[in-house]
Amino acid sequence: MTAVMRALPFLGLAFVVLSSAAEARPARQHVPGSEHAVLAPLEEAATACFAETVIANPKAMRLARDGRWYEAAGVTGFLCRPEVDRMAVAHDRIYGRGTGERYFKGAYARHLDKQLAARLQPLLEPKAVASAEPPAAEKANLGDAATESAAGGADQ
Repeated sequence: MTAVMRALPFLGLAFVVLSSAAEARPARQHVPGSEHAVLAPLEEAATACFAETVIANPKAMRLARDGRWYEAAGVTGFLCRPEVDRMAVAHDRIYGRGTGERYFKGAYARHLDKQLAARLQPLLEPKAVASAEPPAAEKANLGDAATESAAGGADQ
């Protein structure tokens, strides 16, 4: 019985240490694009900023056309620092200090290229342009008809 009584304080100490360590560690890590009431709109704002700055920068657009999305965002990324900082601070508040920067450089950055591709790829694809001018074959036929009517009018 005395051995059990001597071990009891150690068990209590072990319980306190292990439970505080479990509390210090986040229960789960956030995944970009998942529904989280606080982080989702902040992620959206950061991603929208990256997309807008890529579109506005010719070098970034060249990289985007080559499918180098992460590099394209890196060219202008400093412009989106306020949005990224807001996202990182919110992440820190939810998951613990220092997790926001790791999240941005890790999970968010790994998904950023897919997000940018989804937003910007339609802008990079060549589009058919509507023209009021008829196709070349029709133009030739119209030209022949105009020549014939002018010749017919001169004969009269």
